[in-house]
Amino acid sequence: MSDAALRMDRMYAWQTGVYDATRRPYLLGRDRLIESLAPPKDGRVLEIGCGTARNLIHAARRWPHATFYGFDISPVMLEKARQEIKRADLEDSIRVTLADAVTFPSRIFGEAPFQRIYFSYTLSMIPEWEEALDHAAAMIPKGGCLMIADFGDQRDLPLFFRKALGAWLGLFAVTPRVELEAVLRATAIRHGLQCDFVSLYRGYAFLAALRRCA
Repeated sequence: MSDAALRMDRMYAWQTGVYDATRRPYLLGRDRLIESLAPPKDGRVLEIGCGTARNLIHAARRWPHATFYGFDISPVMLEKARQEIKRADLEDSIRVTLADAVTFPSRIFGEAPFQRIYFSYTLSMIPEWEEALDHAAAMIPKGGCLMIADFGDQRDLPLFFRKALGAWLGLFAVTPRVELEAVLRATAIRHGLQCDFVSLYRGYAFLAALRRCA
């Protein structure tokens, strides 16, 4: 097991049972991302850093004509994900496996490309986040889209709130990437993609999409 996987397992081994309930109040924008996925009929959707499969389950119910895939670096989280997928009776619609966001192969779940790939509050947890973003962007096919929801730069929020949020997130090795918009736009140019970026809740969070024209 890699050092990163060990760190994640140690951090989340005691949290898997309460993870989703405790994150719901402040991981804002996740459901807006799921609503905007709109995969084509029989499309393939990949979540990078799927955690407990909360997003995959919501997305599979919202878009039942697509097939969903996810991976995580933490075996503990994947075990929880498999339990939740089984409980939701979605084992025919969702597959998950162990992988690293920076090195996962393009054929991780077979030959066909993914029409939608997304990060949901994971870039702020991945140490090599720029490499992970670039790796995913390179896999977007024609007509495909890479989507991201995560913490924003909080530029329009009070200083005391930004400091308190930063201290809280630091307990879980989460670091908002304040330069992410600039990195996203540079990544889009490098890979010939269109970049859309929307700030939410006075900069608390953001939604972004990198699209490749059909």
